[in-house]
Amino acid sequence: MLISSSDAKEMKTYFRRKRKSLSEGVACDALINLSNPTYPTYQRRPKGRVGASFRMSTGGVGSIEMALLDAATNSRQNIFDPSVGTEFDSAEEAYAFYNLYSWEQGFGIRYGRSCCNLKGFKSRIDIVCSCYGVDHRPNRATVRTGCTAMIRLHRTDDDGWYISRFDKIHNHAMSVGCAEKRQWRSHSNIDPITRDLIKNLRMNNVSITKVWSIISYNHGSSYSTPFRKQDVRSVCANIARESIEADMQKTLKIFGDMRQRDRSFIYEVDVDDRGLMRSLFWCNSQSQLLYNAFGDAVTFDTTYRTNLYNMPFGIFVGVNNHFQSVIFGGIFFREETIEAFSWAFTTFIRAMGGKLPTVFLTVSSNGSCIASRTTNSVT
Repeated sequence: MLISSSDAKEMKTYFRRKRKSLSEGVACDALINLSNPTYPTYQRRPKGRVGASFRMSTGGVGSIEMALLDAATNSRQNIFDPSVGTEFDSAEEAYAFYNLYSWEQGFGIRYGRSCCNLKGFKSRIDIVCSCYGVDHRPNRATVRTGCTAMIRLHRTDDDGWYISRFDKIHNHAMSVGCAEKRQWRSHSNIDPITRDLIKNLRMNNVSITKVWSIISYNHGSSYSTPFRKQDVRSVCANIARESIEADMQKTLKIFGDMRQRDRSFIYEVDVDDRGLMRSLFWCNSQSQLLYNAFGDAVTFDTTYRTNLYNMPFGIFVGVNNHFQSVIFGGIFFREETIEAFSWAFTTFIRAMGGKLPTVFLTVSSNGSCIASRTTNSVT
């Protein structure tokens, strides 16, 4: 029997896929196309396919709801069973289903590799164990142990998703108990509503400890809260990182408007090699007049900190003839280092016209050394 070149190519592709599937433990039936009775061929997926990223739900019962309904009648050990062929409306639903299964087993999950065609249509997604693969970067702590447990998702004809591969063999110990299971990142996610609550509380300068107390109270106790305090701390850090650039631009704009109204208003910014702010100093004309009259003794205090960014706030304070405190200037630090103190004292004396105080008091030993050095060098 003569075989054309295209048929020979398809047969070669089939046997190559068959050998690969046998080595990986995948059933070959899913790779066989029975439409051609002459010989089995690999079922090729259409190229250049476009469509939605999810399937429109028809109001039926989803896979998670179906598993919960069947839990009362089945005798399986696990409620959720990600078997091959299980369909989902979206990849997020499949992730949630596999995440519930991983909670029952005692491991965490994450997204793995994915494939898209030339038109950007995502056709395959791997959801793997958190210990999947090996991290070859040196001097780095990692949980990856080379585990091969995972599920592979492919698309259905109606833009849904189905499990085409399921590997359940792990090479590491499983977590036991809620406390251990919540250490996995996939089991300590914060929902969008709680994230907005944390953002609103932090924008009103509520401390992280109080934020955690409020959230724990809403969930009944800290034990029943579905995430850790460290996760709340990470969310607060991300919120500060997202808003610090916009807040800096707003601050400089406000200082620019104040300079338009007060020509003697002075502000200076110290930046590092990456262009990020290290220190921000400012003073107005009233502060300069007060310093000329009562600048013999100056106190520099850095015990104040902002709650949102945890940045030290330094303030130059003096005393008038009525024994009332007067402010000569303010400064924000990113870090309390010798270079930051030196820049602060030098900038302050330069802003005050080069007049040195008779007494310079600080609450830091490093600040005292830099202050004495600055007053001796600045003229």
